[in-house]
Amino acid sequence: MAKRTLNIGMIGYNFMGKAHSNAWRQAPKFFNLPANVNLHTICGRTKKSVEAARRQLGWQNASTDWKAVVRNPEIDVIDVCTPNDSHCEIVLEAAKHGKAILCEKPLGLDMAECDKMVAAVKKAKTVNMICHNYRRIPAIALAKKMIERGDLGDRIYHFRARYAQDWIADPKFPLVWRLQAKIAGSGTHGDIDAHIIDLGRYLVGDFKEVCGLMETFVKQRPLLDQAGAGLGAKGGKKLGKVTVDDAVSWIGRFKNGALANLEATRFAPGRKNHITLEINGSKGSLAFNFEDMNRLQYFNAEDPTGQQGFRDILVTEDSHPYAGAWWPPGHIIGYEHTFVNTFSDFIKAVVSGKSVQPTFQDGLQNEKVLAAVEKSAKTRSWVKV
Repeated sequence: MAKRTLNIGMIGYNFMGKAHSNAWRQAPKFFNLPANVNLHTICGRTKKSVEAARRQLGWQNASTDWKAVVRNPEIDVIDVCTPNDSHCEIVLEAAKHGKAILCEKPLGLDMAECDKMVAAVKKAKTVNMICHNYRRIPAIALAKKMIERGDLGDRIYHFRARYAQDWIADPKFPLVWRLQAKIAGSGTHGDIDAHIIDLGRYLVGDFKEVCGLMETFVKQRPLLDQAGAGLGAKGGKKLGKVTVDDAVSWIGRFKNGALANLEATRFAPGRKNHITLEINGSKGSLAFNFEDMNRLQYFNAEDPTGQQGFRDILVTEDSHPYAGAWWPPGHIIGYEHTFVNTFSDFIKAVVSGKSVQPTFQDGLQNEKVLAAVEKSAKTRSWVKV
C-alpha cells in the first residue's frame, strides 16, 4: 500500500525557514515515517527573495500571498515561520481551513492571541504543534526519561537555566524587528527565555509563581535602511527606540515545590547560543550544556563513597531517544537534527490525527509564564502564574 504524501505550505523563509525546510526534507530519509513529504509551496512578502529561497531550499512553488497558500486544498500542513506579529492571523485562517499547523515560538504576541489560537485549533480539531525543538535534543529527551524513572529521586529541588547570546551587544547593531515590541511582542524574554521556560515545564513541571527583573541596556538603535531587512543589515544614522527587553533574570517556584532560577540575555559577549541547565533532586543531579549537546552529565548520590562524581553520558547509542535514527554510536549530531527529530514526530501526529507535545496549549502555558515574569518586573513583586 502506497504511503500518504503530505503537501507542506511554509510561510516565511529566512533563518527558521531554512531550518524548517531542511527538516521537512530530511525527516522521511532518516525516520521510518507513515507519510512522505512534498515541499509544495514556500511563501514570503518579496517576490524576488521568496523565489530565490524556493530554488535554494527545494520547494516546488513560491507565493507572496499567504492566504492563497492556506486556502489551497492541495496543502495539508501549514508551517508558520514568520515574525511573531503574524502568527495569530495565519494560524486562525489555517485552522478555519482544517490544516495541520506547526508554528514557531513564541505562539503569539500576548495571552489574548494565544487564547484565540488554542481555541481555533480545538474547534477545528486539527493537529497542532509549537516548535520548541530543544525538547528533542537526545540528551534532553534522555534527561526527561531519567527524571520520570526516578533517577534523581522522588523530589526535585532545583531547576537552573541560562540562555545567553551576544548578537545585539554592539550598540550600533540596527533596530531589527526582534527589537520592536509591536512585531516581536517581547525581546530576549519571548525569543530565548521562552525556550528554557518550555524546558523547565517539560522536565520539571508547571510553574506556580515568579519574581523577575528585565532590562533594556541600549535604548536607541540605528534605523534600518529601507532595503535592509536582514538580521545583520547595516543601519542608517537615524535612531529609533528599542521597545523590548535585552535581558531577563527571574526566580520562581514550580507547582511541585521545586525552585527555579532562569536567566536569558542577548548581551553576553562571546556567547553565541549558550544554553545550560542543571537539575538537582533528592538522589542526584543532571547537567547539560548545548555547546556540548550530545553529552548529558549525571551524578548519582547513591554511588559508593569514593566513587562518586559526575559521569558523562554520550547520548549517541541506538537505545537513546532519536539517536538511533542517525549515525553509529559516537558520531555526534548537531543543531539541525533537533528540527528533524521534531518534524518526524509531527508527521506521525498528522497521520494519526493526534497532536504531539508541545502543542498550542503548551505555547499558551509558556505565554502565561512569560506574562507573569513581565508583570513581576513591572510591579516589582511576586506574581502567580
